Amino acid sequence: MSLITFSVLIPSVSTAVAQPSLARSSSQVQNRVVKIYGAGGVGGLDAYQSGFLVSPAGHVATAWSSVLDVDPIVILNDGRRFESKIVGFEPALELAVLKVDGSDLPYFEVPSGSPDAPIARWGDPVLAVSNLFNIATGNEPASVMQGRIASRSKLDARRGTFQTAYRGEVWLLDLVANNPGAAGGALVDLEGNLLGMLGKELRDRKTGVWLNYSIPSDVLRAPIGDIIAGRKSVSPVDDDPLLARDKSHNASTLGMKLIPDVLETTPVYVDALTPNGPASRADLRPDDLILLVNGRRITHQRAFRDQLRRIDRRDNVTLTIQRENEILEMTIRP
Repeated sequence: MSLITFSVLIPSVSTAVAQPSLARSSSQVQNRVVKIYGAGGVGGLDAYQSGFLVSPAGHVATAWSSVLDVDPIVILNDGRRFESKIVGFEPALELAVLKVDGSDLPYFEVPSGSPDAPIARWGDPVLAVSNLFNIATGNEPASVMQGRIASRSKLDARRGTFQTAYRGEVWLLDLVANNPGAAGGALVDLEGNLLGMLGKELRDRKTGVWLNYSIPSDVLRAPIGDIIAGRKSVSPVDDDPLLARDKSHNASTLGMKLIPDVLETTPVYVDALTPNGPASRADLRPDDLILLVNGRRITHQRAFRDQLRRIDRRDNVTLTIQRENEILEMTIRP
């Protein structure tokens, strides 16, 4: 696998500057990083990744991926296992917030920054803490990699260069951080302060070069706060009335057929499309997994049918879907 790295030149200084012990910095963050196990996916996608605690009540920030196709298992640093619930999801950031039933848990403050007081700068030493390659499965410590910040930049997605829905600013890292299991891990400084969330494996479509990056914590702060406070929810809404079947949407009115609904929680995978139908014109494809309908999370086909019954078939339907490891949003027009 080809990797992109950056050479960072640090100016020499005449006096030694004391830095925190790497061992102490690593141990300070271990109890705030978690291991996450879920469904995995088709095409050999991994069933594990990383996350980090962002509240004493057990809220966990992580990257949205196929691992979260079902409510995942979260394992704390001390080996305790929790069933979690997905309480919020920000598709544009590929960010999800989980909740475990805990209290008084150690957690990261998610800092904000400003042009005058940035949370980090070019060349700053950093640690990437995550469950790389599923090495830590219980109470073993997470993997720690040392490197530096190469730059802060926006992903150049204008020409579809990278396979990601994220179009914002990132820390570009001078370390090989984005490997299987790392997604959702914590990027911290040598004081143990949170600097960002490690992204998923990211490959340049044109060159095949892999990029090592992290989404800055100041970008994540507001969405995480909104999700925890309940200001941004992806929970289905039952307040909207059920419409008559001949007036509401269903899979057929959208021009799609789903995989057979044989389980109580059969996921909403697209099986086939009506040629030149509404879903086909919106570029929905077979094997796409439908995550959200009009911003509401859909966990199984019964919930999908229920939400469509609340939408007038004359109205547009906005779907957030997962295609392999990409998160995409599309509007289906009847």
